[in-house]
Amino acid sequence: MHKLLALVMVAILASSVIAADGGINEETNLNETDFESMEYSNIVYAEQEFTISLTLKNETTNISQINWITQVCINSGVCYPPKTIEMNTTDDKTWTASVVVDDEATYLNWRIDQIDDNDTVVRVPDTGFGWKIWSDCWYDGEEWGGDDTSCMTEEENDSVPGFIFTLTLSAVIIAGLVTQRSEGKYE
Repeated sequence: MHKLLALVMVAILASSVIAADGGINEETNLNETDFESMEYSNIVYAEQEFTISLTLKNETTNISQINWITQVCINSGVCYPPKTIEMNTTDDKTWTASVVVDDEATYLNWRIDQIDDNDTVVRVPDTGFGWKIWSDCWYDGEEWGGDDTSCMTEEENDSVPGFIFTLTLSAVIIAGLVTQRSEGKYE
């Protein structure tokens, strides 16, 4: 029984490092929000500014600040810590912000934090990041994609599977130790 549990644990750990579908942008539905629309490019370009423009619905009046929480993930499989960017407005209806994207970006994630006059924060979406825009040259852990090929290297292609192998090997060793330890308690 313990060996089966160890194998299940290894399978779960190994499957958690498998990447999502590369190159498929994601966006949150704005229907249940105070936002009428959001405009942005459908591709992230290396070392270039990425800008969003957010328009509020007409009946929205008490918003004092909107923060754009971004996270850049790069082709080596690393995601940088989220960055908070305060959006700007001149008319309290249209809000804009920009971020310069890393030269090895795989994709850009983001969410919106809407703050009202009472300092109440409403997150869109409620949890996680609601938007993911892929770059013009990306690696999703299994394959390369995008219109630009300048970032594609064999080195990175080899490094991610090595990481997966190391993680899987570590999980097998831990599972074996857990199995030995639990078997020793019942003898």
